[in-house]
Amino acid sequence: QLQASGGGSVQAGESLRLSCAASGIIFRASSMRWYRQGLGKQRELVASIGSGGTTSYVDSVKGRFTISRDNAKNTVTLQMNSLQSEDTAVYYCNTYYRSIDYWGQGTQVTVSS
Repeated sequence: QLQASGGGSVQAGESLRLSCAASGIIFRASSMRWYRQGLGKQRELVASIGSGGTTSYVDSVKGRFTISRDNAKNTVTLQMNSLQSEDTAVYYCNTYYRSIDYWGQGTQVTVSS
């Protein structure tokens, strides 16, 4: 199971930190991802981190967002800085483990300009 938290409403230029706690999987062996889905838009992969710590980001968030993981706490975090109105979306954490796609419940991020 994945449990996401940390969303909220902020002004443009501010920061938010999302967290996702995992249970029931071998977290340290799992790649973890953050997706987002804006109103009327398709779900988009925002950032991912491999089991070894390799990260990747969609171009629109490079330099502003940072994904990290804490294997001791089974937690993946998305630090979002310099937020823009275009970042407004529901954010989901995700992992694919033993042929099952796991999704967190989603957390709303709203950025006002």
